[in-house]
Amino acid sequence: MSLVKRLTRRFFSAAAIATCLLTGATITVMAQGLPGLTIFSGVEDGYELGYRLDNQGRSNRFDRYRLRIPPSRLEFAVSRFSITYPENYRINFNVDNVRIKVRVDGEEVVIDEANWDVDNRVIDIYPQADVPANSSVEVILENIRNPRAGFYYFNALVYSPGDLPLGRYVGTWILNLGG
Repeated sequence: MSLVKRLTRRFFSAAAIATCLLTGATITVMAQGLPGLTIFSGVEDGYELGYRLDNQGRSNRFDRYRLRIPPSRLEFAVSRFSITYPENYRINFNVDNVRIKVRVDGEEVVIDEANWDVDNRVIDIYPQADVPANSSVEVILENIRNPRAGFYYFNALVYSPGDLPLGRYVGTWILNLGG
């Protein structure tokens, strides 16, 4: 009977350890592509924006970026979104093949115009209709080939209808690619 008891204990111990390992691996996989905990990023508290990479941001692979702006960051209606990116983000794909979409509160909106200016490192997106204030926005960039591994700071600026042509900073996406 003591042999059965020892085997039962070993079995349950092994099962408990395996469960912990599998749960830890699942949590790690689910966390990929999200901003997570960032210490000393240089981005002011409350201005780090969430994002998701559909293909885990592997270097030199095609990916889809889902860049999110929460409703709390859009205090005014928006007629134009601008996304700036750093000099070290090397474009190794044809920007004309990139598909740009915008979702507002989960619904895709029609884009009047989208321009990717490689020389000035900015993407300008003009929705056909103004995006209402306090809306949840997701900018989707499809068919992008990831550059080499690193951290890339993409900044979000918005322009309000009838406003002065000065972008209002709403936050930064800190993309961790190849990591």
